[in-house]
Amino acid sequence: MLQPETETPIFNTPLPKTTTKLPRLVSKVFKTLNWGVAREIKFKGCVQIHGFENSINSFSIIIHTYALAGMSWEVFILIRDIVTFYKEENRDAGELVSLLLDVEKSNVVFDMLIKVFASNSMLEHANYVFVRAKDDGIELNIMSCNFLLKCLVEDNRVDGVRLLFEVLIKFGPRPNIHTYTIMMNFFCRGVGCSVDIRRASEILGKIYMSGETPNVVTYGTYIKGLCKVGLFGVAWRLIQNLCRKNQPLNNHCFNAVIYGLCQGGILDEASEVFKEMKNSGILPDVYSYSILIDGFCRKGRVDQASEVFKEMRNSGILPNIYSYSILIDGFCKEGRVDKALEVFEEMKNSGILPDVYSYSILIDGFCRKGDMDSAIKFWEEMTSNNFSPSAFNYCSLIKGYYKSKQFANALKEFRIMQKLGMWPDTIACNHILSIYCRKPDFNKALALSEKFQENGVHFNPYSYNEFIHRICRGSVPEKALQLLPVMLKRNVLPDVVNYSTLISCFAKRLNSEKAVMLFIKMTKVGITFNVKTYTILINLFISDCKMDVAYRLFKGMKESRVYPDQIAYTSLVAGFCNTGEMTRARALFDEMSREGCSPNVVTYTCFINEYLKLNKNNQAHKLYEKMKERGVYPDQILYTMLIAAFCNTGEMNRAEALFDEMKQEGRCTPNVVMYTCLINSYIKLNKRDQAEKLYEEMRAKGLSRLCSSEGSVSESWCNSWS
Repeated sequence: MLQPETETPIFNTPLPKTTTKLPRLVSKVFKTLNWGVAREIKFKGCVQIHGFENSINSFSIIIHTYALAGMSWEVFILIRDIVTFYKEENRDAGELVSLLLDVEKSNVVFDMLIKVFASNSMLEHANYVFVRAKDDGIELNIMSCNFLLKCLVEDNRVDGVRLLFEVLIKFGPRPNIHTYTIMMNFFCRGVGCSVDIRRASEILGKIYMSGETPNVVTYGTYIKGLCKVGLFGVAWRLIQNLCRKNQPLNNHCFNAVIYGLCQGGILDEASEVFKEMKNSGILPDVYSYSILIDGFCRKGRVDQASEVFKEMRNSGILPNIYSYSILIDGFCKEGRVDKALEVFEEMKNSGILPDVYSYSILIDGFCRKGDMDSAIKFWEEMTSNNFSPSAFNYCSLIKGYYKSKQFANALKEFRIMQKLGMWPDTIACNHILSIYCRKPDFNKALALSEKFQENGVHFNPYSYNEFIHRICRGSVPEKALQLLPVMLKRNVLPDVVNYSTLISCFAKRLNSEKAVMLFIKMTKVGITFNVKTYTILINLFISDCKMDVAYRLFKGMKESRVYPDQIAYTSLVAGFCNTGEMTRARALFDEMSREGCSPNVVTYTCFINEYLKLNKNNQAHKLYEKMKERGVYPDQILYTMLIAAFCNTGEMNRAEALFDEMKQEGRCTPNVVMYTCLINSYIKLNKRDQAEKLYEEMRAKGLSRLCSSEGSVSESWCNSWS
């Protein structure tokens, strides 16, 4: 604030006495209140020339001069200059309070001292000035008190915030809407303590009782608080009520509800709120659209996210890099990297340069798909734009190379990470351990696992499962059992994956006692079985010809609300078919269809095989036709079984029709058994030309190595010559 120069002071209020002779510059400021002159004086420079005592006294006079003139901003700047000096010199700023406030009781100086101390995070000093003002009977400005309150909230001084607010309520200065809004933010933000929506509601009540009018920030803060504690319905009803009363609202209020609903996965309601916002005449911003896009992407509804993205652009709102990145990530996680690449290129064409995050998403997407050439291409583009690869990027490459079985390249990236002082995440570590477990040097994998844990990598049950697999492959599952207590010692609880692997291993060795023992142990430690665990045991009992035990286990699985899948049903159906219990097998087959678990080709093959064994070829053929009607396609095994059976019973029309059908469909190729069966049948029927033709066709396909077929044809030729 500049004042015209004058030779006489512009006020007659007596100034505080000083024993120090004022420098000429200070005298000039005193006479003219010219801020252009005052701001040339720096406290630190003044101390260097005139000493601390003279400088502080001079500045005190200048400060009080401006305070008496009501020039608050100038007072703030001067006090801030002094406080900066105190901090640089490590002096006790507490003495400054006495030096400035003992001279003259000025409410402006009190207010500005509070603001300077609070803005410099010297909250104890600011609070002391507030208390001193109360003791001296000084009426502070509510704005300086609000500033102190806001700084206490930001520093999470919970007790200080509550105490200051109570003092303001009881003794003044009277809180205004900004005071209440600061307190609303304090109770709704949930930092340092949980959101206290009850106290926030009390604040809203106090506002109404005080006669103050809540503003858009107040309502927006309260609505966010409601959403943080999951009261989306309450928040939405409040917004609708405020809309009816034409109360102040902005898109931030709606965004809070949309965000909360999206985080809770309630996307349809979030879309409704979004529509209502537009219908209320409040325009969504880029953040509004981005929240909805992110919500749809998280739920795998990427096409809907893409539609919202298009609507945003059509509405004239330019997407930012965050919006583009969300959509790119959504497509990548759906495995639709081609669409992600389209969005990425569109982003670049719109003038938005990719950042390290958008590059990382795309690289990770290609790695998930196993397209390592494209991943490396964008890796090189990213580094050429001076973005340094992160640990996440290296982990993406390791996972991609592992998925595409390029194990040497995965290890190469891991070694680069080590040289850079980076360590992979848990999943990438599991892949590295898996690679080493495949090698003969198993001890190296063990040593590496120790190194991983020393460098802060947190192992999970899958990490140890690699070792369990490796030991079990060595046919020593008893040694693998010893890993379970090791896991517990390292605070990794063995889960269903580990137990299922061990049970599977014992089952393959037909050690039913150990497998059942592990199953019982799982029960005792409270591990929830999955369908794979049950199926392993069911198959074990089936192989031991204990069908009743297998079926009881199957029923127990359903009672535990673990729903059988195709493999579980098919295993049991096959077991009953093998024991000739076709009624029970058929009942399971029908139940399978009722439960919405469609039978597969293996399930049908079990029944067809049993019908063929019982010489019920017509029933077998009918079931085969029914299978095709239901969209289940035969495989090579089923074709072979049927062709062989029809050849044996002399039903050549059916055998030939199946053989031709298989070749026309092209889903599976004829094998040497099929050719042999047909050739033998033609020879028996004295159809030498057809047998020779089929034999040549078989040889042309490289299938001429089955001795029986060659013998059959040779025998036919010999007989014809004789």
